[in-house]
Parts: sequence; structure tokens; C-alpha cells
Amino acid sequence: MNPALLIRLRPSTPWRIGPSSGASGEASPVLHSDSLYSAVCQAMEQLGLLEEWLNATAREFSEPAVRFSSCFPWQRGYLYAPPPAGLWPPQAPSFKLRWKGARLIPTSIIAGLMNRTAPSEDQWVVDGESACLVPSASRSATGPFRFVHRSSAAVDRITGGNVTPHSVACVQFAPASGLWCAAQFSNQNTYAVWAPKIQAAFRLLADSGMGGLRSRGFGRARSVDFQPGLLHELLFGQSAPVKNGNAYWLLSLLSPADSDSVQWESGNYQLTQRSGRTGSVAGGGREKLSSRLVTEGSVILSENPPVGCVQNVAPAGCPHPVYRAGYAVALPIPWPVNA
Repeated sequence: MNPALLIRLRPSTPWRIGPSSGASGEASPVLHSDSLYSAVCQAMEQLGLLEEWLNATAREFSEPAVRFSSCFPWQRGYLYAPPPAGLWPPQAPSFKLRWKGARLIPTSIIAGLMNRTAPSEDQWVVDGESACLVPSASRSATGPFRFVHRSSAAVDRITGGNVTPHSVACVQFAPASGLWCAAQFSNQNTYAVWAPKIQAAFRLLADSGMGGLRSRGFGRARSVDFQPGLLHELLFGQSAPVKNGNAYWLLSLLSPADSDSVQWESGNYQLTQRSGRTGSVAGGGREKLSSRLVTEGSVILSENPPVGCVQNVAPAGCPHPVYRAGYAVALPIPWPVNA
């Protein structure tokens, strides 16, 4: 198994994570893996490591040295993630809970689902605001975050008139809550080389911010915690069995590589359209080329573990490549399931 690094961010300000629709009045609790990769690229540029980083992670026809999952919420001892499609909701009927109302559930519950163990409806509740499955015994059974709106006004600095008020939706995290992600390395050598540099990049991003409205102080974190290990053990505990088979649960967006032998007629997956704007000064903040990727939580069937690829989505006239990471961070799960 490849080494991994579990990264926990403890936000100190609201985060502006834009939804797929791009609407300012909506926000998402998940920072997708392609956006996370872009943020790390900007941090590596400030650290003077960009060329080395791109050579290690954006080479064609080569396995990347590092892959990132998307960023998902955590709260106290629970890591939340989108459940594997087809394993959720539980097949057993519930007279107290509407299981499918939970879009993010603890990884400990996912480990039980993989072993055909359904959660007890007496121990969990669905938090309606965050759509997270939270312990019923927790303080007031609230989720790790809430959606809030922050208002501001644009003022003409010359005349002092023409005040234009507007508001934007963002994610406000509860105490003892935040975002987590995983960096997965191709082997022990790349871990030794890149783990310290990734830690430096995330500490820089914690100070400068991630997501939207960073110039207004959004997207910052008071601290970052790092935990090395194997990905399945970091998520499920050391007693979690390693599943063998050809079904893989995605924890990142996926842009399949030509070498990936995905059985598209099977599995249980969804696609999403990704766009955005370039972040560099040279790129001029222009809109990137859009592309479709397989979403987190999807289950795909493949003869070998999926790798994925990067896409050059630079707009016309951009003086440098702009990469959208579609590398797979995936775990094997049992299949078939009664979806």
C-alpha cells in the first residue's frame, strides 16, 4: 500500500467554497481535489518549488508522485466523506431516520457498510443544515458547519455614491471542526521527498487562505495537523481489512487516463462539469476550459486501480499551461452491491 498523509485544517474564518452552479448565494462544504491541487501549486510557486512540483505531478503518461483527495468536513473524532454510491442508504428500513438525507457520513460508518453492518438508528441523527450524519449523543446533535451569508457594499471611491450592496454565501465551521484531505504518495521515496514540502505548502495556505474571497480574509486556518500512515488505516482504523476486487470508491474527482481500464457500463458513478478561472497574474484571471470529471463518492469498476490524469485547461492566449488535476484517490470496496 502507498503511504499517505492525513491533513486536518482548523478554520479560523468562514470559507467561500463556490458550488458547481457558481451562484454567489450558495456555497459547498467540499473543496474539490482539482481546486486543492491548484491552491497547492500557488503555494509551491511562492516557496520556489513550482517547476519541481509540476515535474513530479503533471508529467504526461506517468504516475504522479502525489495525489490529493478532495477536502471534506471533520468534527471531533469523525472524518466525514460522501458514502460509496450503492452502499448508501442502508437497505434495512428505518422508522426514525431518513438515511438518504445524509450526504456526508463518518468514515467509521462507511467501514461498517463495507462489512454489511448497518448503523443503528438510535445512535445517529441527520443534521438538516449540513446534511451530515452526526451522533445523537453529541452536543445538541449539530453538524460540523453551517451555511451563512456575509454582506458587503461596493462604494464608488471617487464620488462616494453609487453604493451597491451584495451578499455571498460561505461555510462557517463549528468549534472542534474543520476540513480534512489526504495526500497519497506513489512510494516511500516520494513520501520522503515531498511530505515535508507539502506540509510547508499547507501551512502557507493556512495563513494566506484557500477558496474564494481570500483578499477579505476568508479561507484561513489557525493550524494544520498532519498524520502519516496508510490511507485505509487513517480512515477506518488499523483493524480495517483491505478489500480486494475491481470496485473502487473515489475520494477525489477523476479524469480517467487512457491507460485506465474503467468499465463504464457498470459501477455507480456521476459526472460533474468543472470550470473556474486562472489564478496567476500572467494568466490574467481568464476562464479555464471546462471539462467533465467523475465525482467523489462514485464507485467505478476497473481491472486495475485507477490513476487518472491532468488536463491542460489553459484558455486561448494564456502564456503557460494551466493544469486541472484529475488524479484518482480511491479505495477498493466489495462489489457487487444491491444498489
